[in-house]
Amino acid sequence: MDINLIKKLIRIVEKSEITEFSITDGETKIKISKNHSTVQSVSTAPQQIAQPQPQAKAEEPAKEAPAETSGGDEKLHEVRSPIVGTFYRAPAPDADPYVQVGDSVQPGTVLCIVEAMKLMNEIESDVSGKIVKILVENATPVEYNQPLFLIKVD
Repeated sequence: MDINLIKKLIRIVEKSEITEFSITDGETKIKISKNHSTVQSVSTAPQQIAQPQPQAKAEEPAKEAPAETSGGDEKLHEVRSPIVGTFYRAPAPDADPYVQVGDSVQPGTVLCIVEAMKLMNEIESDVSGKIVKILVENATPVEYNQPLFLIKVD
């Protein structure tokens, strides 16, 4: 299955009201579940176990929503990495970062990129608020579900 088709399917699911979508192409089955930008894909073909799978997937099922903590009067929201990869604060090495501490963000605001297998995955805010802390250094590896940002929710 073409990686560009998979990316298009992910975008369609993200922007639609549906919460789950699955498709079978030959012996490859792809399941996309919407749960805070986490996507899951499973292949049932035994001969495809050794082949690399498209990177727009998470090996673990979507189970955890970003945590919200409260510290006194402020409500902090964690934005977590939906995939394993390399964290980048800017779209290019010589470009300005997407966001800085103190910036206001809305749902859909791009916060960073997580690169996985040469695919650049934009990570967007899912709440309105102000960036309180950036928890990861630029160009460092991140794990699945690792906290990336703290946002003070409006």
